Amino acid sequence: MAKPGHTWSRPKSQEEEEEDPVEAMVSRTGCAEQHWALQECMAEQRDWRRCQAQVQAFRQCMARQQRPQPKELHPNPPQCSPHGE
Repeated sequence: MAKPGHTWSRPKSQEEEEEDPVEAMVSRTGCAEQHWALQECMAEQRDWRRCQAQVQAFRQCMARQQRPQPKELHPNPPQCSPHGE
């Protein structure tokens, strides 16, 4: 016997299903919180110059994420031969 109510939900549009590439990139960097704070400020202020604290926080976070890690500096360090070659 069917349960009362409906179980139908509207299908998601293509836009809802596809993730924004910028949002995906920002999420991978770990700077999503700073990004959303900047977006919120810009929506409220409608002038990026009034959001400089958020701009700087996002810029600093992205700079930290883009800095090469020690392993990335020399992924394959030269191997010294035990024979001194």
